[in-house]
Amino acid sequence: MSASSLVAEAMWKEIESTRSVNDEQLWTLHFIFGKNFERATRIVDQRGVKRISGDPSGRSIFQVMGESRRKEEYMCFAENFCTCYSFFYDVVNRGEQLCCKHQLAARLAASLGTCVEVKVSDEELALLLSKL
Repeated sequence: MSASSLVAEAMWKEIESTRSVNDEQLWTLHFIFGKNFERATRIVDQRGVKRISGDPSGRSIFQVMGESRRKEEYMCFAENFCTCYSFFYDVVNRGEQLCCKHQLAARLAASLGTCVEVKVSDEELALLLSKL
């Protein structure tokens, strides 16, 4: 794991424990993630992050609003995967980013407790995941 990843993980743990972000944490996250962090905060401010949870298992995935005119929604696991083009191009193929803006938005909203919570049956969640 890179030094940037370790610092980011420490920041997320602090934010999760306090459910708030101070100026130093904002600066650090912006330094690590750059423009993706700015874009992620806009998505969170617009309440564009849904956590879809299966019942009774409690397993979940995030559905995150895009910023384009089409207002596409992307499915993601905040720490590992997103269905957006940027994830595959910038994160996986080129290795230029630690994560995409949708993953950042999901992580930030989850840490702050600002996700729109959606409950579905485990069967509905499985069907949703099978389409990825």
